[in-house]
Amino acid sequence: MLEKTNVETKLSKEDYKQKITKLQERLGELQRECQILKIPVMIVFEGFGASGKGVQIGKLIQSLDPRGFCVYTTKAETQEEQMHPFLWRFWTKTPEKGRIAIFDGSWYRKVLIDRFEKKTKEKEVTEVNESICSFERQLCDDGCVLIKLLLDIDKTEQKKRFKKLLKAKETSWRVSKGDLKRNKRYDDYRQMMDEMLLATNTKKAPWAIIEATDRRYAAVKVYQIVIDRLAEEVEKRKSPHKTEEVSDEVIEERLSQKSILSEVDLSHFLTKEEYKKRLKKCQKKIQILHGELYRRRIPVILCFEGWDAAGKGGVIKRLTEKMDPRGYVVNPTAAPNDTEKAHHYLWRFWKAMPKAGHIAIFDRTWYGRVMVERVEGFCSIVEWKRAYKEINDMEKNLVKEGAIVLKFWLQIDKDEQERRFKARQENPLKQWKITEEDWRNRQKWDQYEKAIDEMLLKTSTNYAPWVIVEANNKYYARIKVMEMVIKAIEENLQKK
Repeated sequence: MLEKTNVETKLSKEDYKQKITKLQERLGELQRECQILKIPVMIVFEGFGASGKGVQIGKLIQSLDPRGFCVYTTKAETQEEQMHPFLWRFWTKTPEKGRIAIFDGSWYRKVLIDRFEKKTKEKEVTEVNESICSFERQLCDDGCVLIKLLLDIDKTEQKKRFKKLLKAKETSWRVSKGDLKRNKRYDDYRQMMDEMLLATNTKKAPWAIIEATDRRYAAVKVYQIVIDRLAEEVEKRKSPHKTEEVSDEVIEERLSQKSILSEVDLSHFLTKEEYKKRLKKCQKKIQILHGELYRRRIPVILCFEGWDAAGKGGVIKRLTEKMDPRGYVVNPTAAPNDTEKAHHYLWRFWKAMPKAGHIAIFDRTWYGRVMVERVEGFCSIVEWKRAYKEINDMEKNLVKEGAIVLKFWLQIDKDEQERRFKARQENPLKQWKITEEDWRNRQKWDQYEKAIDEMLLKTSTNYAPWVIVEANNKYYARIKVMEMVIKAIEENLQKK
């Protein structure tokens, strides 16, 4: 892609002045329209060292309302960031609907500078590119406008700019040893950049190459590309057309057969005495393993879903009873608040992902998109059908980064649920646990069961499997969960 650029393209001062004023006015208008239409925008600046990314960002934001954008500079990962999956620090910076996030350097550092410095191994490059494409696709599918700009200069021009910066004490700090090394091996780095462009140039998030030798020409081109993309999206939102539904990936025959959940044997049972004996043994083992996870810096993500009153809280309480409270967090998931609604639905979960050596426990999860939001109509058909792949991609990325991901579905039958609801109503200490909404949801049991069946079929993977827990007997359910957690951790530790 870079071979086709002419880095010597220039623009006269007079032409620049004539064009830039109109472009600045138009971009300001489009920012306001994006705010009104609640369109999130991400603008990525990548390119060679000294190609002028900072200069072009400075020019671009002159026409923007500073209350509506943020600029992020991507440097080497901090110690905190290194303890999370590499996309975590970018997910947490994705903008609210109607705002603009501008990145001076981005997630592409992983396959550019980090690859050049051999922090990213060659065998990892393809997987990283795939994770990046998945990340960008999820954002674009959710309505984000992602504009990717790469500033291109040749080796001679780069060297000249480095010399100029190094001459002045005020600017010499801007040139690192790494910059000089990449200039010396300019062709190697350019090849890496070209491979990155080819691997991540997609229809929804295409790359735009900016010939950056002449800064006036580069500024005008940056403005024009940003304006064209935003104008196109604004027009699309003002004249919405019917979106085609996503094709179904799973064989409909399987879904029309007998329900997966109806085949679960709920007769499993433990006596109180046996339960106490096994509980003590499990908790002691988990306590030891928790320390080993921290020592080896292995993150763990435990997801709990199930019918109302299935016993998720009771399981989590026993699971964590002997854990070091400094090493785990329980994340209860309620309906999204206004800030969470203004982001991609996965944003709030990415924020809660554990750092290396810690455990994140989710009491209800991102699977709400394909259950509650699907059944209650809180998202479109296209959105929940798309979510299966988005969720699988996210979990795959987490596992690739070294996490253990386990997902538990706590299954009870309708009669047992009714019995537990009534018991809660009759107990003053537990009445807060039962609401009118819980009773109302029972009326949609069949709809939920169908949604759950499809969820289990489409998102139980070898890297992040679903475990169905027979939960009519609470003692049995608690022990099964703990023994499965122990087994998964021990198997992972043996591989390390």
